[in-house]
Amino acid sequence: MIQPIIEQRVIERLQRLINGVKSIAITCHLSPDGDAIGSSLALCHVLRRLGKDADVVTPDMIPRTLLFLPEVKSIVTFTQNEPRARKVIETAQLIFCLDFNTLQRIDKLAPLVMGNPCPKVLVDHHTDPDQDFDLMISFPEASSTCELVFRVLMQLQLLRLVDRWAAQCLLTGMITDTGNFSYNCENPELYEIQAALMRRKVGRQWLYNMSMNTFSADCLRLQGYALDQKMKIYERQHMALITLDAEELKRYNYKRGDTEGIVNKPLAIPGVEWSVFLREDAECIKVSCRSLGDFAVNDICTKYFNGGGHLNAAGGDFYGTMEQAVQLFEQIMEVLYPENDIQTDNLPKNEI
Repeated sequence: MIQPIIEQRVIERLQRLINGVKSIAITCHLSPDGDAIGSSLALCHVLRRLGKDADVVTPDMIPRTLLFLPEVKSIVTFTQNEPRARKVIETAQLIFCLDFNTLQRIDKLAPLVMGNPCPKVLVDHHTDPDQDFDLMISFPEASSTCELVFRVLMQLQLLRLVDRWAAQCLLTGMITDTGNFSYNCENPELYEIQAALMRRKVGRQWLYNMSMNTFSADCLRLQGYALDQKMKIYERQHMALITLDAEELKRYNYKRGDTEGIVNKPLAIPGVEWSVFLREDAECIKVSCRSLGDFAVNDICTKYFNGGGHLNAAGGDFYGTMEQAVQLFEQIMEVLYPENDIQTDNLPKNEI
């Protein structure tokens, strides 16, 4: 049986907020993944079935790997349609903030969200959320924001409105944020939630194939190149590092989402406890980290890369060159695995 984890007073206040408005905006983090898009679309679909004027606004484009999701074409993308995105945010009577813990993660949408005096509701599973929200539903122990949205709807007694489409969105987020239930998935209730969604005939195998096992030819060639030519193993530090610069990405006709999951691959190598992927973006180096056991990559991303995440899955940004990013990681490794086993901490912080 799925137990309620959100305090009843929070649920009651959320119920009053929803009941008291007509127009609702939903937003998620920059470079949205399956959990961000899945939770946003599912909540939007349920709110629309409830009679609300609800819209999803994203800071930038979603990856093509998620274009199969129901109603994905209804998403308003700020970088593609700024006037429409501004109107949705500025006229909303209630704003849901999903799958991020700080307004910095929504980039140019942040001043728009903060400029609207309406209530803001956070639903998220990342650690150390900012206090910029009027109502916070924050559970870092949850597998995904999609799991939390399911629990919110359950406690609001709105699961009757979760149809096949909404269930597909929620299960996609749970699948992608747990690596198809291979990490962040120790809670037995997670499988009860999965079963409840599967009863809505979501086509689980199809969802997995579409979200995690479908690749273009260019994508496969890029990932093969990265693993063959750009993966470096640091045996003493039990670490693997993969880097891809802008020229290499262009060579393989990179599209957003083409490197999704590549950071997980080195963890299959015996002895590798943590894996890092660095990808050159237009304004910074994107950092992705994964680990096994109790190796806390979120601490590294929070301390050095203006980011955060979970114990075994985290990310951030580095403002500098690829060479400087690699150098900083090598310094971090020397702190974690000093030759003389005497740990010191004299690394420079990443300056924005």
